[in-house]
Amino acid sequence: MQGWVIHNGHLSSTRFLQFPKAIQEASLKRKVGMSLMTNDTCTSMVSDQGIQLDSSVDSKLPDFVIFNDKDIALARQLEMLGIPLYNNAEAIDLCDNKVYMYQQLAKERLPIPKTILAPKVFTKVETHRMEHFLSIAKKLGFPLVIKEGYGSFGEQVHLVHDQKDCTAIIQQMENRPFLFQEYVESSYGRDIRIFVVGHRVVAALKRYSVNDFRANVHQGSAVEEYIPTEAEKELALNATSAVQATYAGVDLLFGPNNQPIICEVNTNAHIGTIYRHTGVNVADHIIDYIIHDLTTKKHT
Repeated sequence: MQGWVIHNGHLSSTRFLQFPKAIQEASLKRKVGMSLMTNDTCTSMVSDQGIQLDSSVDSKLPDFVIFNDKDIALARQLEMLGIPLYNNAEAIDLCDNKVYMYQQLAKERLPIPKTILAPKVFTKVETHRMEHFLSIAKKLGFPLVIKEGYGSFGEQVHLVHDQKDCTAIIQQMENRPFLFQEYVESSYGRDIRIFVVGHRVVAALKRYSVNDFRANVHQGSAVEEYIPTEAEKELALNATSAVQATYAGVDLLFGPNNQPIICEVNTNAHIGTIYRHTGVNVADHIIDYIIHDLTTKKHT
């Protein structure tokens, strides 16, 4: 069995190489070949001859791919070539854009903060119809949260206290997708990260900050191992299933009376912090699940 783990060729820091290297090490322990590949070495080609990759890799395609990137076009290209992807292109696409992600979670009637999707705006418009955006904000009330569709590490998430803040943030958006969301005050500066692999919860963390409403590690929050409740586990499993992911980091907020609410689902969640604080190597669980899944499909 031979696999690839694909990561982005333009992100070469230790943080971004941690996941692919952990996957490669976990694979070698199980005698599964695993090559580290960057997305820019797997050039997609389309023509009247069909779908293919650059000739340097097309002749030795893998049995499966672990796709640790957000290059959706490449992910779809590999699936069109008949290669199983973990996670699949649809799951990555849904979770890459929070607008699509919340739509999918709402379709499955899962608990999320009340959310209103901002209408699309084109580039270089002379002016935003700000009165319409402000009328949306008033439906939720201040303070509220504005989130860009695309973003990582909490950097594109804004706590908005009044109309002045709201106007300033919206004017920065240009044509980027974004949404308005109710502020869950009961979860200020704290959340839960639950890692799901193949219909099982394998590890969880509690994250908390005293200086920021966001609990992202990259915003400086503290972290500790966490034992999720059965309700939290079930919600994380349902959220992962809703976006069709094989594995995911699911972030839950503490709602009123500590009832869990989905903050977001991450198909490219980092696993180093989980390992440092829980001793759980998520890469081991991912490889074990993939071996089981491919072996089961081979015999059915």
